Amino acid sequence: MPAVNRTLVICKPDAVERGLAGEVVARLERKGLRLVAVELRRIDRDTARRHYAEHQERPFFGDLVGFITRSPSLVLVVEGPDETWRIVRTLMGPTNPAEAPPGTIRGDLGTVLTENLVHGSDSAASAQREIELFFPALA
Repeated sequence: MPAVNRTLVICKPDAVERGLAGEVVARLERKGLRLVAVELRRIDRDTARRHYAEHQERPFFGDLVGFITRSPSLVLVVEGPDETWRIVRTLMGPTNPAEAPPGTIRGDLGTVLTENLVHGSDSAASAQREIELFFPALA
């Protein structure tokens, strides 16, 4: 049996505002991933800054923090086989919805680069850090 691991997924404010969070969760579940923790929350500015710390020096950092904090997000931890984070990233598709292939979340549902519906950890190390940030009891 393969090792089980976890990753963080955020249905960003645009997904919640557009009523697409359920579709995102359904796609994760249809893929065979299991929900471990789910919370609808308005991400505060401090948490957002810590979450996006690697972008702090980039010119879009302020807009990124403003976007993720503008309204509630659905924050979840999903569990699956080894490299669950990679499975989620493949389901999401490329960051730019215009470049995301049909069949991916962003390819089917996304319309704007800066509001691309969903975040998924980009490595096992990022998944661990992000789960600790959003769900410290699971760490």
